[in-house]
Amino acid sequence: MKKTAATSTAALLLTSALGAAALPDDAPDRTAGRPAPGRTPGPEQAASGTSSAGAPGIGDPYFPNAGNGGYDVAHYSIRLRYTPRGQHLAGTTTITANATQNLKRFNLDFIGHKVSSVKVNGAAASFARRGQELEITPRGGIAQGARFSVAVAYAGSPRQLKAPGLGRSGWIPTGDGAVTLSQPVGSAYWFPLNDHPADKATYAYTITVPKGLKVVANGELEGSANIGPTSTFKWRSSKPMAGYLALVAIGRFKTLDDRSPGGVRSFVAVDSSNQNSPKLFQELTAKVTDWGVRHFGPFPFDSTGGVIDDVRVGYALETQNRPVYPGGANMTLIVHELAHQWFGNSVSINRWQDIWLNEGFATYAEWLWSEQHGGPKAEALFDAAYSKPGDFAGWKAPTGAPGRQQLFAGFPVYTRGAMTLHMLRKTVGDDVFFRILRTWTAERAHGNATTADFRKLAERVSGRELDGLFDKWLFAQGKPSLR
Repeated sequence: MKKTAATSTAALLLTSALGAAALPDDAPDRTAGRPAPGRTPGPEQAASGTSSAGAPGIGDPYFPNAGNGGYDVAHYSIRLRYTPRGQHLAGTTTITANATQNLKRFNLDFIGHKVSSVKVNGAAASFARRGQELEITPRGGIAQGARFSVAVAYAGSPRQLKAPGLGRSGWIPTGDGAVTLSQPVGSAYWFPLNDHPADKATYAYTITVPKGLKVVANGELEGSANIGPTSTFKWRSSKPMAGYLALVAIGRFKTLDDRSPGGVRSFVAVDSSNQNSPKLFQELTAKVTDWGVRHFGPFPFDSTGGVIDDVRVGYALETQNRPVYPGGANMTLIVHELAHQWFGNSVSINRWQDIWLNEGFATYAEWLWSEQHGGPKAEALFDAAYSKPGDFAGWKAPTGAPGRQQLFAGFPVYTRGAMTLHMLRKTVGDDVFFRILRTWTAERAHGNATTADFRKLAERVSGRELDGLFDKWLFAQGKPSLR
C-alpha cells in the first residue's frame, strides 16, 4: 500500500491507529502460537480426552487478536449478494481447512453482520460471538489431520475501519458500488476468515449485484450471467493469497482484457465516471509488469492488471494481481503496487514485524525504475534520505522491528527499508544483488518468510557474512554510520 500522489508522494501505510481501531475493546489479548499445518487426512472425530479449543490468536505480538490456531485454511468460497442502495450485503462463506490438532472448538475472525447459521461438514454447529471472534463448536469435534468445511451464512451492512487523516479500510461503499481495501485486518469486516498473512489460501468468488454493474476480483473471470434484475460474476484465484489482499470491486467499470508485450495477461478496470483511459492504464501496467519480470523473475500470478475506482481514500493497495488505485495512478504508484506482487503478495510476511520485506522492496523498486528511466539514480535517492539529521525522528524506530505504533511509518519502514537494500546492493555488487532478488522470489514463491530468511538467503547467494549490515540497517536505533 502507498499513499497516493494526490495527497503525498511519501510512502505511507495505515498506521497502528487503524490496527487498534480494528480490534474491539472486548476482544481478549492472545499470544498463543499457531501449530504447524497437519498433513495427514483423518476422520471427523476428536480423540477422546485430547481435544482442545483452537487458539483464538495466531501468535503475532503486533496483532494478538488477528488470526486463529488449530487449523490451516486451504480455500475460501465467497458467495455474496450486494445491494448498493441501503449498502446491504448477504451471503455465505465456505472455508475448506485442515485441522492441525484435535479440535473441540475453533474460531474465525469476523466483525459485524448477523450470522444466521454455521455448518461444519454440512451439519449444524453451535456458535457464539465474542468481540471479533466467531467461536464455532462442531458436533463431535474434528480430529487432527482431518480436512473439514465450515459454511457461515450472514447478512448486514459492513462496518469499516477508520484512521484519522489516512482513510477507511474494509468494505468501502463508492458512488455506484463498493470496493474492498483491507490491509491490515479489514477483511474480517466483510467475510469470516483466519485473518493473518501466515495462513494463505486460494479463493473463489460468486458475487451478485444489480444489473448494469460489474464485479472485478482477484484471479481470473470464469464467467458472468444476467438473471432477472441482477448479474452474477464468478472469479477464481488459483494462487494462495493473504486475507488482507482479497479484492471485490463493484461498479460501472470500463474494462480491458489484453496482454503485455511480454505475454502476461492484463485485465484492467476504470470507473466509468473517471477520465483515465483504460487503454493507457493497461499499457502502463503492462510496461511495468514486463520490467518487473526482467528484474524480479516470472510474474507470479496468472494475470496482472489494476482497478481505478472513485473510492475516496488517500492510498492505493496491492490487492493480489490487481491493485486498486483511488481516482488515478501515476507511474511511480504503479511501480510500487506491482512490485508488491513479487514482494508481499507472492512472498508474504510470516509476521507483521517484517513488513519492510513488503514496503522496503516496493520502495526500492521505485528507485530502480527512476534510475533506469531518466530520473534520479538510486544512489542520489539514498543520499537524499541519508542527509536527514541524526535527531530526525524517523531514525528512532528500527526498520526490522518498528513496533506496532510505527509498523507502517513511512521513513522507518519504507525509506530505510529501501536504504537497506541499497546498502546490500553496494556491498555485493549489481550482479549478485539482482541474483539475490530473483532467488528470493523463486524459492519463496507463494509462501511466507521472515527477515532472518532473507538474510540467510543473501549470505548464501553472495557467499558473504552480512550480519553486520543487516543488524546496523534494520535493528540499530539511530542513524547508521556509513563506515
